[in-house]
Amino acid sequence: MENLDLKQMSSMVKIIAEEKNLPEETVLDVIQMAIAAAWRKDNGDKEMNVRAVLNSNTGEANVFISREVIEDGLAYNPATEVPESEAGGKKVGDIVEEKHRVESISLIGAQTAKQVITQRLREAERDAVLAMFEDKIGTVMTGTIARVERNVVRIDLGRASGIMPRSEQIDGEYYSVGSRIKVFLKKVERDERGANLILSRGCPEFIEYLFRQEVPEIENGTVEIRAIAREAGRRTKIAVMSTVPGVDPVGTFVGGRGIRVQAVMNEIGDREKIDIVTWSDNASEYIREALSPAEIVKVEIDKKHAKVYVTEDQQSIAIGRQGQNVRLASKLTGFEIDIELAKAPEKKKKTNVEDSLLSAIEENAEDGAETDAEASE
Repeated sequence: MENLDLKQMSSMVKIIAEEKNLPEETVLDVIQMAIAAAWRKDNGDKEMNVRAVLNSNTGEANVFISREVIEDGLAYNPATEVPESEAGGKKVGDIVEEKHRVESISLIGAQTAKQVITQRLREAERDAVLAMFEDKIGTVMTGTIARVERNVVRIDLGRASGIMPRSEQIDGEYYSVGSRIKVFLKKVERDERGANLILSRGCPEFIEYLFRQEVPEIENGTVEIRAIAREAGRRTKIAVMSTVPGVDPVGTFVGGRGIRVQAVMNEIGDREKIDIVTWSDNASEYIREALSPAEIVKVEIDKKHAKVYVTEDQQSIAIGRQGQNVRLASKLTGFEIDIELAKAPEKKKKTNVEDSLLSAIEENAEDGAETDAEASE
C-alpha cells in the first residue's frame, strides 16, 4: 500500500520553495531526508546510514544504505558494517553502498516522513531568516518585546525573534511586553538546539552606534571615537579625537547646550552618566583625561602600569563610587591604574609685616647703640 505519493511530492518541490521562500535544492533535500526516514522505519534499522535520491521529473526514488568494510572474523553491526569477504572487492575502511528502489511507503512510514518534512522545513526557514540577519550584525534595529523571562528578554524583530541575555541588558532598565525597543545585533549564535539572534543594549557598541546617529562629523572623518568603556546603566567613558586642527572633539560630541549627548542619554536612560574625554597618544595625558573629573598631580608610568598621584580631596573623585571611575579609566586606556596620595608640599612660614618692622627697628637700635659706645671711647 502506497500512502506517500512520491510523484506528487516531487511536483510540490517548486510550490513549497516559493511559499516558504527557500531554494528548491533545500526543499528537495528535506523531502529526500523524509523518504530516507520513512524507508528506514519500514525496512531497516534506526542505526542505518540511509540517504534517498528523488527524481523530481519522474517521481521515482531510490535509497542507498552505506556500510563500512571491516576485517573478517570481527564482531560487527550489520546495520552499519560489512565483513571484507562480503564487500565485493572493497578493502577495509572503504564504504559500500547498497541500492534499493522505493516501491511503497506504509502509513507509519508516511507519518514519519510528514514529521521530518514539517520539522526540517521549519529549521530551514529559520536558518534562511537568520542568514539574512547575518548581514545586519553590528547594526541597531527596532523590535517589540514579546516576553520577559528571568534571564532573557525575547524580542520580536518581524521575520525573526532574538534574545537579550541579562548580561546584555542595561542595569536597572524596565522591559515591558509590547513596548518598542532599539537593540544592537551582536551575533548569530548557533548550537545543537538551533540558532539565536543575540541582541544587546548594554554593550559599548550600542553607545557608539547611537553617537554615530547624532554626530554627523564622525561620518565625514572630522572626529573619531577611539575607545569606549562602559558599565551599562551606571557610567560610560568615551575617548574622542579630532582630525582637523581647531575642532574641539569633546564639544562636537556634546553638542550645543548638550543636545547630542542628551539624545543618547534619552535612549539609554538618565541614570547612566557619560564622560566624554579627549584621546591622546601621550599616555600620561590620556590617563589624566580618562580619570576626569578628578584633578591629577602626577602620573608615573611603567609599561602598562600607572601610578596616579592626587591630593586628598581628589582621591575619592579619582576612585569613584565603588571604584567605578578608576576601573573604567583602566578599561578605556588599557593601563592598570593605582591611585596614590600625593605628599602635601611644605608650607612656608608666613612673614608678619609687623614682626618684620619691629625686627628692623631693633636692628637699627642695636646699630645706634654700638655707634654711641664707639664715640664715647
